[in-house]
Amino acid sequence: MARLKVMETLLEGRATPEGTRRFQKRFARNQSDHFYRPISGDTVVSSLGLGTYLGDCDDSEDARYTSTASAALERGVNLLDTAINYRCQRSERAIGRAVRASVASGEIRREEIFVCTKGGYIPLDRTPPATKEGYRGFLDSEYYGPGVMQPSDVVSGGHCLTPGYLDDQIDRSRQNLGLAVIDLYYLHNPEQQLDVLPRAKFLTVMRDAFSTLESQVSRGAIDGYGCATWNGLRVSPESRNHLSLEELVRIAREIAGDDHHFRVVQLPINLAMTEAVRLPTQCVEKDRVPLLEAAGRLGISVVGSATLMQSQLARALPQQVHSAFPGFESDARRAIAFSQSLPVVAALVGMKTLAHLEENLASESIN
Repeated sequence: MARLKVMETLLEGRATPEGTRRFQKRFARNQSDHFYRPISGDTVVSSLGLGTYLGDCDDSEDARYTSTASAALERGVNLLDTAINYRCQRSERAIGRAVRASVASGEIRREEIFVCTKGGYIPLDRTPPATKEGYRGFLDSEYYGPGVMQPSDVVSGGHCLTPGYLDDQIDRSRQNLGLAVIDLYYLHNPEQQLDVLPRAKFLTVMRDAFSTLESQVSRGAIDGYGCATWNGLRVSPESRNHLSLEELVRIAREIAGDDHHFRVVQLPINLAMTEAVRLPTQCVEKDRVPLLEAAGRLGISVVGSATLMQSQLARALPQQVHSAFPGFESDARRAIAFSQSLPVVAALVGMKTLAHLEENLASESIN
């Protein structure tokens, strides 16, 4: 912790039901009634969320993300999603600049904005090291030397979920964002651990991680937590890296009772990746059901990622999709509409230009 560059002040506050409802009312004329949806109780967020995964690790890309995030807030998008490892910590810092500038302008209040980030993958800083030796030196100076974690804590060359590491990453993310409170903190692809660990050991790791996150909630550093996954919730229970949502909820309840703060899961949901809708990958009591049904029964919100599948679904969609979602002028908007038609809180889309933002926010036209 002593190695962190501490900002003079962190922006206080967190997303609240009152603040986000006020934000919703301000943009009610521009969006349909169902554009804003509840997450974490009565707090509401836009069903289009800004993703920040892709892009070069350079200053010009930072500026594009900051500008687009500011424009998104001005146009009614209040769900901002990032991760400490995205673009060598640059995405967090770009989002932080946008949030702080928007609040400083007086146009937006902190309690109206819902900021999510993730931890699990070891983040580089600004640019990747040029050599393997440089990477090992980075690990030694930033993590192993200060005792944040040990080499034995790391799986698959760069993934860690130990308590000390998560504590460190949450503080780093708060500094990057310039925010006193992170509204939602995800464990990033926890199923990565199952590539190495037996399931019993993995469950111990998750129990320790959830305990750490509950402590961070009590400390006031985060307001809730979840799991952002890629394969874990989409594959069958027989698969090695399967995640059981019922099991995760049970762990949270064992740690903190019914007042636990495990609230949201994130996974790919799009026209090409429909497992959350159609495949019974989850067991709830004795029933095999799709993830979206399981989440509804267990009281967990769902955020869809990879909505455009890195732009692959933004063009050349078949005529059946055009017929199913008439009134939209672009395939990107039709793909987003598909995800928004499901019982999810939001669909995340990576956007770095004002033109893409406005296209993706376009309302359905009346023919």
